[in-house]
Amino acid sequence: MGCLVSHTTVDCRNAYDLSEWWKSLLGYRDIEGDPNQPGHEECMIQDPATGHRILFIEVPEEKQTKNRLHFDLRPRESSRDEEVQRLIDTGATVVADLRGTDGRGTGWVVFADPEDNEFCVLRSEAELDAARTREAEASAPAEAPSV
Repeated sequence: MGCLVSHTTVDCRNAYDLSEWWKSLLGYRDIEGDPNQPGHEECMIQDPATGHRILFIEVPEEKQTKNRLHFDLRPRESSRDEEVQRLIDTGATVVADLRGTDGRGTGWVVFADPEDNEFCVLRSEAELDAARTREAEASAPAEAPSV
């Protein structure tokens, strides 16, 4: 048994503008046969590779407090630091820079999108693999010299 997550819903003031911003950020696209248009109160986007969907719904209330649910993003092809710069260039706001809190190359950066919804950018899989390799090499016992 169990349930399947159909999609993630984000409440917002402008569904079209925010869906376009996230679509560009994530490389998602509109649902085939149901394109999003300015003025739509509900706009859904989808990951072409995985099918994951995000629905943006307009609500009258302003955001009041910190999100209790947020996205943790892992770069597909770039490094965390390259992605951080790309996000800053697209208008995301850095809320907290927690890079290096547990040593060099660790941590993440907390951002806010144009409507102040928080999300985080983590290290890429390649960066994680490199860190694991370094840790394994550092903890491996040194070989005794042969005689």
